[in-house]
Amino acid sequence: MTEGTTSAAEGADTLSRLEQEGEIAADYLEGLLDIADLDGDIDMDVEADRASVSIISDAGGRDLQKLVGRDGEVLEALQELTRLAVHRETGDRSRLMLDIAGYRAKKRAELSELGAKAAAEVKSTGEPVKLKPMSPFERKVVHDAVKSAGLRSESEGEEPQRFVVVLPA
Repeated sequence: MTEGTTSAAEGADTLSRLEQEGEIAADYLEGLLDIADLDGDIDMDVEADRASVSIISDAGGRDLQKLVGRDGEVLEALQELTRLAVHRETGDRSRLMLDIAGYRAKKRAELSELGAKAAAEVKSTGEPVKLKPMSPFERKVVHDAVKSAGLRSESEGEEPQRFVVVLPA
């Protein structure tokens, strides 16, 4: 077997494993929606080497906002519970991402803009910029935005007060 064939087979295995994670997560979340008597459709995808599951609603998602909570706190908890459900079934740790009513997608756009603005400020002043404390998801999005702007960033502090510092080139 050639190296390229092995790599393609490993990629197919990874895709299959991530699709399985998405299926398990979708089943778990369908049950949760039934118990909570909430309407929502489950959308599954594989993005950036991780399973991605979204709960969406045609009715504007007002009921689904309960599952997002204040500042995404309920969403974070549901994501951890869903990851545990996947782990229970597969025996493997999951990096699954959960989005509800487009909350994470909207948050990602806002944080990308924040990272780009902070990078622009650092470029113009030459001084580091410290941002407010953020969750790991939020910090990752900001780090990616800063990197794409050609600068570097670091996380400092201890959870839950960990924050991003954007540094000059």
